Amino acid sequence: MTHSVRSPMYLLLSMLGVLLPLAGFWPWLLEHGLDLGQLWREVAGNHLAAFAWAEVAVTALTVLFLIRAEVRRRIPHRWAPVLGTLLVGPSFGLPLYLYLRERAREQAAQG
Repeated sequence: MTHSVRSPMYLLLSMLGVLLPLAGFWPWLLEHGLDLGQLWREVAGNHLAAFAWAEVAVTALTVLFLIRAEVRRRIPHRWAPVLGTLLVGPSFGLPLYLYLRERAREQAAQG
């Protein structure tokens, strides 16, 4: 079975998309617990933080719309990048979706 170079790269990027954001969030969570009030104060604490979160929110919506727009493609486990985008963020959901899409293309080309 031959794989394109893209498939493993997307998988690697999806792993980084989980590990890097959680590496920053996990210490905060251990320090503050699931204090949603504190989380909101820090997220919206200044214009730069609000800008960064707005970028993440728009990117996440874009990923979700992309997955929905490509509904005609038969991509197994397409729910996983939706869930990943909602629970972790688009840094995980987008490369995971691209990985699944690439794998589906490879399998279609073989069969």
